[in-house]
Amino acid sequence: MSITKYKIEIFSLVLGALLLACNEAEIPGHDVNSVAARVAIDPDYTDVVVPPNIAPLNFRILESGDLFIVRVAGEDAEPIVVRSRDGNIRLPFKQWKDLLSSHRGQAIRYDVYIKKSGQWCKYESFAVRIAEETIDSHLVYRLINPAFKYWTRMGIYQRNLESFAEKPILINSMTDGNCMNCHNFRSNDPSDMVFHMRAGAGSGTYIAVDGEWRKVNLKTEFNSGGAYPAWHPGGKKIAFSVNSLTMFYHSVGESRDVLDRKSDLVVYDVEKNLISAAPQIANIQRMETFPAWSADGRYLYFCAAQPLAEYVDEETQDLSYDQIKYDLMRAEYDIERDEWGKLELIVSAQKTGLSAILPRPSPDGRYVLFTMAQYGSFPIYHNHSDLYLLDIKSGDYERLAVSSDEADSFHSWSSNSHWFVFTSKRRDGLLGRPFFAYIGENGDVHKPFLLPQQDPEFYSTFIINYNVPELVSGPVDATAHELVRIAYDQDHITRARLDARVSLRPQQESEEIDALYKARPKG
Repeated sequence: MSITKYKIEIFSLVLGALLLACNEAEIPGHDVNSVAARVAIDPDYTDVVVPPNIAPLNFRILESGDLFIVRVAGEDAEPIVVRSRDGNIRLPFKQWKDLLSSHRGQAIRYDVYIKKSGQWCKYESFAVRIAEETIDSHLVYRLINPAFKYWTRMGIYQRNLESFAEKPILINSMTDGNCMNCHNFRSNDPSDMVFHMRAGAGSGTYIAVDGEWRKVNLKTEFNSGGAYPAWHPGGKKIAFSVNSLTMFYHSVGESRDVLDRKSDLVVYDVEKNLISAAPQIANIQRMETFPAWSADGRYLYFCAAQPLAEYVDEETQDLSYDQIKYDLMRAEYDIERDEWGKLELIVSAQKTGLSAILPRPSPDGRYVLFTMAQYGSFPIYHNHSDLYLLDIKSGDYERLAVSSDEADSFHSWSSNSHWFVFTSKRRDGLLGRPFFAYIGENGDVHKPFLLPQQDPEFYSTFIINYNVPELVSGPVDATAHELVRIAYDQDHITRARLDARVSLRPQQESEEIDALYKARPKG
């Protein structure tokens, strides 16, 4: 048993003992004023749908008072009663788990009492519904400072959603402060993982197959290193985008923005150590990015825009960055014959007037969850980015009501397709936080809930971004020391080879390259 898990279990036992007297205490029944309103709580867990294996939904009551009592009850179990003097409500772990397991498919009710100046007040009750379907047990994400000047402190972490246990997979203080990002898994399997490190001796792509790690240099005569990976469900191929990203800045509002000057897609054969590409996914007349395989592996979804030169004024060299808008496309692929087929336009930027980015097909093959923003391919800096859901069979898509007035961006599915997680800056407009939403059999998406924390005030003081949340079916069984050893072992780097079928492109003249990189966003 890990030390973290041991501490959590001891804490739960002690807390349960302390709360025993509270469960026996009489709930205020006489001389209680009824308040015709719900009490405000943070995080807002009112009327949400949660999985039956989620950690306790601890929260704080935002109303002032001298004493607080919260009673959580269902039909088939002993109620949970918590008393607090500061409004912080911490639910006992074991009782919470018992309540959820006995109420799958049912709702539980929260009654809130607040004592003010000797008078008890009862607020309107609210409910939380427990779904029948569980969520994948772990969430993997990057933690990164929101201030771009301090991005050098980051790490990839995993959190057990069934408890509050979090531990790092790798933190960059162990790898000379380099960048680590773009983690992805094959079909939510924690033993098949890929991520990227950039800068310094640790630079490279790290791939685990059945838990066995290796470091790969993906650079070939055709491409530089890959990013934004997407693992084919068959396990033998990983699609990457090859991007040329640069930051630029605005003087009003969100100061940061990102421009992709050039991009293609390539596919890496894990077994053959081979990089391949095809005109359907790497066309000089397009910029392609954000690959994502369909559940059956027969299609590769991606986003595509015209080449950057199309947005540059030849006389002034002004770049109309806010006109760069991506279509959502997909290319047919036959993995047995290793052949690409028909190319399809799924969502047209010309038709929507928006930029479609970050497609993620659901594991059951019914939907594609994606983001649309006013322009560009980096929605985390755009408060106009929203989540959309595409019905693959009908081709219809709609903006989801779970979207907010702030940036809603990176997202991933649970393996049963009934849950997805996404990052949102809805709380303060600055910090990305992981929210979870339930999707029913009929496609209805319910009110999202914030990742629960043991401390009800956690999000008031934790000023670090959650980035690229990926749901996985279990813990990633890798130690940071093992990954550091692989990172600095320069004698065992696998260098990818280029598929002989890939035609090299003619080199651009130096004047063309200079002109492209001198172009600046106007305004």
